[in-house]
Order: sequence, then C-alpha cells, then structure tokens
Amino acid sequence: MATRLTLRDVSLSFGGIHVLQDVSLEAEPGTVLGLVGPNGAGKTSLFNCISGHYRPTAGSVRLDDVDALRLHPSRLAGVGLARTFQHPALQLNATVLENVLLGAHSRLPGGPVSWSLRLPATARAEREVRTDARELLERFGLGWAVSLRADELSHGLHKGVELCRAMLSRPSLLLLDEPAAGLSHGEVEQFIASIRDLRQDHDVTIVVVEHHMGVIAALTDKVVVLDHGRKLMEGTAEEARKDPRVVEAYLGVSA
Repeated sequence: MATRLTLRDVSLSFGGIHVLQDVSLEAEPGTVLGLVGPNGAGKTSLFNCISGHYRPTAGSVRLDDVDALRLHPSRLAGVGLARTFQHPALQLNATVLENVLLGAHSRLPGGPVSWSLRLPATARAEREVRTDARELLERFGLGWAVSLRADELSHGLHKGVELCRAMLSRPSLLLLDEPAAGLSHGEVEQFIASIRDLRQDHDVTIVVVEHHMGVIAALTDKVVVLDHGRKLMEGTAEEARKDPRVVEAYLGVSA
C-alpha cells in the first residue's frame, strides 16, 4: 500500500547556516509530488532529511504513522522507503544484474547467518528476486544489459539501473533525485513512460526532484517549489510555471 509522506516545519542548519526553514508538505498515497526550485534551494537536503542521511534541526517526518526520524536510515527500507541519487553509486566492476540485486536485502528472510547457510526460504526468496530483477530491467529497456559490467554503460543508463535497484525493494515511497539529469531526449521519453507504467502497476507514492520541467509537467500531480530553503508555493506544475514568484526565483528578475 502506498505511503503518505508528511513533513511538518522541517528545518536544517549547518554551523549557523539555515539550509531549510519550516518546510511543510504532504504527498498523498499513490501520487507523484514534484520538488522543484533553483540550484541551492534545499531540494536534495530535504530528500536527505526524509531518507535519514541528515537529521533535521527541527520538525517531523512521517511515513504514514511511522516517525522516520526515530529510525536508522538502514531500517527505512523496511517501512517502504527507497531512493535514487543525483550521481548513481553503482558497483562498476559488477554486472548490471548484480547491481540491481543489491536492492533486495530488505526482501530476504532472516539475516547473514541464514543467507550464508542457504536455507530453503532464503533460496526461494533469492530465485524470486532474481526473476523480479530481470523483469524490471526489461521494463526499463535494459534487459539486453543484464550480463554487462556496469562500467560498460553510459551515465544515463546507470540511472536506469539504479531505479531498477530501488524498485526491487518493492517500495511504497520512492524518492527520485534528478532522475532525468544527463539523459538524452529519447532516454527522457523512456523514463517518463516507465514511471507512468510504475504508477499504473505498483501502489507507490513518488517524490521527484527535477530541473527538467517537461518531466515535472508530464508526471506530477502537485509540485512544491523551494527557494533559499523555504517553501515558495504549492500547486500544479502549470500553476508553478505561471507564478511570478517562481519565475523570479529561477530567473532572478521580477516577472
């Protein structure tokens, strides 16, 4: 079941510098929320607060009824959270399939001991996640690359591999950090189609940080615009595009 993400008055400071100030937002279950704003607006910092990589100075982050700030980042996958990063962190000497399988740790029963002993339940789960990994790669147009080493693929294809890895954990909340950056026009179109398919076939809430406004317009139900760590406005992508405050924040001039 898709997760409801709720942030209330989230603030973040480093050495007296205010990175985020009183940011509140809500992503309804099963929707796509866009998080946009100029460089330095605090978008990735907000993602890091949601995923546990940063601890906010103040405020709350809830995944449904779970207080995310009370959980170690490694435990957030267990309550349905997965994310991608601006710069995919792949094992370049491993195959594409092996990289995707790294996203399955939350689905394997038991722990390191049962995994090393190859208990029947673990073996069954491993077969299942391998099948799912191959299906995800096919869905994202990467089935041909299953056995290739990651360093044989382009940066754009690395992003597709990372997205497959995130989806293998069967998330109920998926955070995508600039997934279209560096993609060709054709790769962007493929990405948009893939996310639309995910929405149709998987019960997942998606929050996407993206500068590519075509992607935001094509995918999102709602956008939140940040500027200098504060929420500037909230509405549809079209409303954001026409808002004079947003135009000024991006262009640095009055609309």
